[in-house]
Amino acid sequence: MRARARTLLPAALAAVALATWLDAAHGEDPQIVRRRAAEQKTFSDAQIAEGFFKVAFGAELAVAGRVDRIRKYDKPVRVYVDSRAKPDRRRQVAEAVADIGKRIEHLDIAMTDERRAANIAVTLVRDRDLAPTIRAFYGRDRARQIERSLEPQCLSGFSKDERFRIIHSDVIIVVDAGDFIFYDCVYEELLQALGPINDDSSVPWTMFNDDVQMGFFDVYDQYLLNVLYDPRVRPGMTREEVRELLPQVLPSTRAFVARINSLAP
Repeated sequence: MRARARTLLPAALAAVALATWLDAAHGEDPQIVRRRAAEQKTFSDAQIAEGFFKVAFGAELAVAGRVDRIRKYDKPVRVYVDSRAKPDRRRQVAEAVADIGKRIEHLDIAMTDERRAANIAVTLVRDRDLAPTIRAFYGRDRARQIERSLEPQCLSGFSKDERFRIIHSDVIIVVDAGDFIFYDCVYEELLQALGPINDDSSVPWTMFNDDVQMGFFDVYDQYLLNVLYDPRVRPGMTREEVRELLPQVLPSTRAFVARINSLAP
């Protein structure tokens, strides 16, 4: 499901049209501009909790290990880009990483030019090279399972230790399928590489839903990632342990997301 459009009065429509024109003039993809204008930004605690438990636990395609615990990085995250195709979109990946770092309060994430220093590796490929790249990363049998189950335009996955701490993530993104698809992929896959790996079609506000395409880091998903990276939410926690913490975590999460997005309290 796509972002819900709101009913606007004529003056509001004019303001949205002006904002759309200004954003387009500055180079943002028109589809992203429209989705920003229609984005829902007000959510109840119950709506935030529902989405969090559905995407932070489980896995869209579980290939190894338990998926009933919190999985996240517990150390600084460094992102390396391996650009194998044109157009060269390394700058756009760096911009997305900077935006994510700005919008998740307790996450230290930045780019690195050293592959050995990275715990997220982003591989940029042509659309025609996506399937061979998946096979090279995961082997023929697992690649066949991925392609049959997900039919991906882009892909992310991570490995974790026995304490459910993420130790490394791989992201594969196509660069030549258009600007909107690229931005939609880069945000979703980078964010999933941080832990919320389970797509769920029953949550209409999250990009972790195959029917929802955003192209930017929307407010609802900022709530989910800020809950996940609150220091009180630890790798390996169960649903019940997180549920007990939520009344303590949500007020500070709400305050941060409101401040960074200039939302009314």
